[in-house]
Amino acid sequence: MAEPSPPRVLVVDDEAGMRKSLAIMLRREAYAVSEAAGGTEALDQLGREVFDLIVADLNMDDLSGLEVLRHVKQANPDVEVIMMTAYGTIESAVEAMKLGAFDFITKPFQPEEILLRVRNAVDKRQLRREVHRLRAEAQNASGLERIVGVSEPMRRLLASVPRVGQTDSTVLVTGESGTGKELIAHAIHATSRRAQGPFVSVSCAALPEHLLENELFGHVKGAFTGALAARKGLLEDAHGGTFFLDEVGEAPLAIQVKLLRVLEERSIRRLGDNRSLPVDIRVVAATNRDLDVAVGEKTFREDLLYRLNVIRLHLPPLRERSDDVPLLARHFLAMHCRQLASDLEGFSPDALAVLAGYPFPGNVRELSNVIEQAVALAAGPLIELDDLPERVRRGQSPAARLTPPTATMSSSPLEDALEGVEQEQIREALRVTGWNISQAATRLGVSRNTLRYRIEKYGLRP
Repeated sequence: MAEPSPPRVLVVDDEAGMRKSLAIMLRREAYAVSEAAGGTEALDQLGREVFDLIVADLNMDDLSGLEVLRHVKQANPDVEVIMMTAYGTIESAVEAMKLGAFDFITKPFQPEEILLRVRNAVDKRQLRREVHRLRAEAQNASGLERIVGVSEPMRRLLASVPRVGQTDSTVLVTGESGTGKELIAHAIHATSRRAQGPFVSVSCAALPEHLLENELFGHVKGAFTGALAARKGLLEDAHGGTFFLDEVGEAPLAIQVKLLRVLEERSIRRLGDNRSLPVDIRVVAATNRDLDVAVGEKTFREDLLYRLNVIRLHLPPLRERSDDVPLLARHFLAMHCRQLASDLEGFSPDALAVLAGYPFPGNVRELSNVIEQAVALAAGPLIELDDLPERVRRGQSPAARLTPPTATMSSSPLEDALEGVEQEQIREALRVTGWNISQAATRLGVSRNTLRYRIEKYGLRP
């Protein structure tokens, strides 16, 4: 993995001697230093490059340090700024601090004094980045422990993930929507030598082409209307780590050309820039489309498919690994009980058997939603058959329910009779209580959520 790049510092001062001596001092401390001979030149550099720290003189002929500070904080509030002046006053210090300056120092200063303040500012910037990274990792806690499965297809897949993780090859993860492709990408990252680096992801289906291009590659100042300062793209943010391209089959052809260049040259070019910047990333892509078919339809580039398809991992749909359904159901039960503060203990045998027999066209994502709904509606202590959605109880996917009646499963006469009795009991309880949901639920011995679900199910109205 590439060594982390040194902190980038921009020294802004129209007094050449002071600017150059400070720049030399900082370079000796291993900072990557750029110089600007005034505020206007500083804004020009800030439009083309990204810095961690700005050290700017307060009083300059063309543009004041306060104006530079104001521009920096509007464009990128996370960048730290230290103000310097030979005419330090309380008023100017207060104004600089109000605008978001990290510190204020009066000339002349001792080398140790300015170096300490620079070090503190850079440490704060890096600490903020680390906090953002740790929060992202906490939200996307990754690894094999998050992937639930005991079926033979899943055992084979999970056994291959650590081996794939130890390579640096590009990986293409295929599978239907909702199977958990992003979890596999996280696990590959977590088992790789890049595990301490960033994991950055983008969905190619979530953004229109111009926004997706900007998110991926960033831009320089003036690249388009509203581009007030240079901005890194997500590919740069992933330097030293893993970049996850979700739904890559939906990427527009123009974006595919640029992604191909990234994979071939390991460099990117920000929008509006003519320079290429090297990036050290490992790419994992995912799709629910058959990319071989897409190549034949001319909607996906064949050369990009070759670059992505170095290692291919396929996630089977849930209907092909029904052995995993009970395990996943208990996993989601525990998760949603924590979220909804429920003390449900498990599933009735009938409910678990029906879940295992349902095809789950929405895969693991649909199973999670089904369990969440059941947790919200169940009166407890177990999730019963009646707590599951009707389509699950009848073993029908939503698509099947839209087919003509002759092709769908019909309820039995006994089921119809039982539902009729249930409707009459609910109507009577609601009539007696004047449609007071809480009182009616108490009379019927069910929870308010369960009663509301039954009212919606039967289309009952006051």
